[in-house]
Amino acid sequence: MKISIIGTGRLGGALAIALERGNYQIDNLFVRSDRDLSEITDRISPTPKVLTTEYFGEINSEVILITTQDSEIEKVAENLSNNIRSEPFVFHTSGSLSSEILQKLKKSDCKIGSIHPLVSISDPVLGAERFTDVFFCVEGDREAVKIAEKIVQDLGGKPFSIKTEFKTLYHASAVTACGHLVALLDVAFEMLIHCGLDEERSKEVLLPLVESTISNLKKQTPSEALTGTFARADSETLERHIKVIKKDVSEEVLKVYLQLGGRSLHLAEEQVIATEKLEKMRKIISLAKKNLKC
Repeated sequence: MKISIIGTGRLGGALAIALERGNYQIDNLFVRSDRDLSEITDRISPTPKVLTTEYFGEINSEVILITTQDSEIEKVAENLSNNIRSEPFVFHTSGSLSSEILQKLKKSDCKIGSIHPLVSISDPVLGAERFTDVFFCVEGDREAVKIAEKIVQDLGGKPFSIKTEFKTLYHASAVTACGHLVALLDVAFEMLIHCGLDEERSKEVLLPLVESTISNLKKQTPSEALTGTFARADSETLERHIKVIKKDVSEEVLKVYLQLGGRSLHLAEEQVIATEKLEKMRKIISLAKKNLKC
């Protein structure tokens, strides 16, 4: 199967290298302007053509991957729809956008979809090694989803599908699990920094704890994996936490702590904990929120 890739950056380059190893022929690599792609093309045989978008009319590949920035995808789709002479499967790789942004290609009888790998790619060469066992979210036209699933499997990945209407919510989930997790850990590091540790030492101390929690989550439900103050409904410790965070750290950090505390109590409900203890914790959190500055 021949593939053309539009937007040969980190992800596009990684996919080009990895797909060639999966016995796909990389037909064309499209770039916005003249760029040296030898780091990528030297690893692909036969060597693909490196073209600019003015040559969209020459595409004869069965599959086109649009790996540009999100803000450029619709413009690329429109350009393709005005110039394409074949009827390929067209996919974009955005996490937050659904295949609907490619609707203009329907006029050209293209089948459309999206393929989004749940992995962080910082370099095309190193990234080509990271698709194995990675989950890929695929959605779009029924025929396109079938092709997408095959591509993912040939990359060594694990495809799963969602309805097109939920694509943005899916991406918000991924951001919460990844980006917001980093932000949350930064809050935890800040607390330890106020205890006298520097940032590197704070990471060294807390990351093994985080890793043990992730290990628990692999085998348990979130409510089963919940431990500590909220799992025990320890209201006295909660009150001490609130007091010291407000005094020694900041109200911003306390807001994060209280918001997550409410979610933790929701999980704690599924454990065998007396209702009156949970209600006492909720009242403490509610009062603390009211006392915070707006």
